[in-house]
Amino acid sequence: MAAAEPTLSVVIPVHNEVESIPLLWAELRSVLAGIAGRVEVIFVDDGSTDGSDKVIRRIVETEHDVRCTHLLHRAGLSAAFNAGYQTARGAVIVTLDADLQSDPADIPRLLAGCRAADAAVGWRQRRYDTFTKRIQSRIANAIRRRVLGDPFHDSACSLRAMSRACLAVLPPYDGMHRFVPVLLTMHGFTVVEVPVAHRIRRFGHSKFGIRNRAWRAFVDMLVVRWMRSRRIAPPPSASP
Repeated sequence: MAAAEPTLSVVIPVHNEVESIPLLWAELRSVLAGIAGRVEVIFVDDGSTDGSDKVIRRIVETEHDVRCTHLLHRAGLSAAFNAGYQTARGAVIVTLDADLQSDPADIPRLLAGCRAADAAVGWRQRRYDTFTKRIQSRIANAIRRRVLGDPFHDSACSLRAMSRACLAVLPPYDGMHRFVPVLLTMHGFTVVEVPVAHRIRRFGHSKFGIRNRAWRAFVDMLVVRWMRSRRIAPPPSASP
C-alpha cells in the first residue's frame, strides 16, 4: 500500500550552517516525535559552500521522510522558501531557519494557533541579536507598520505555520519572505501572532545586515503596498 501523504511539511532553508544542522536536527526530531500524523522535513540547500550539503545528505540517507532540494547557486531566502513550497506535500507547512536562533519547541504552539486561523506567525518578543541589529529591526518594523498599516510586530520572522492553501498567494519574487503575514491577510486569510523564543546565534554570522537589505527591503515594501492598492476585490455576489 502507498504511504499516506504527510499531514505536516517542515521547510528549512540552509546557507552555510554546517555546524548548526546536526544540533538543529536533534532538536527538531525530538519535537516532531510528539506530533501526530506523518511529518516530512525538507531541507533547501541554498548554494552552501561549507559542506552543509554533505551533512544534509547524511541525514537524508539515514532518516525516513527527510528530503533535500539543492540550489546550485545561492538564490536567497525567498527563493529557498519557494523551492521548499514547491516540493512540500503536507496539509500544513511550517518554516524555520537553520541557524538555531529559532526554537523547534515552538512548533506545537504554532500548530495550535493554526487550528484557529489560516496561518500562525512567530513574534520574537525578546531578541538576542546584536544591539545594532535589534535597532535596525525595530526601526524596520515601525516603518513597515506605518507604511502598510498592518498590525504585525515581527513580519520577517521565518518561524511560521500555515495551511497549504496559503502557498498559492505567496508571490515567487525575491524579498517577499519579509511580508508573508501582510500578503496572506491581503488575500483574505486569517493570521495570528504567536510569541516565540529567540536564541543567541552560536555559529557563524548573520547573512543579513543594513548594507545588503535596508534599501531593498524598503523598495519591496513599496511594491507590496502597490500590490495591495491595485488588487481587484472579488465582485459582489448576485442577489437571489
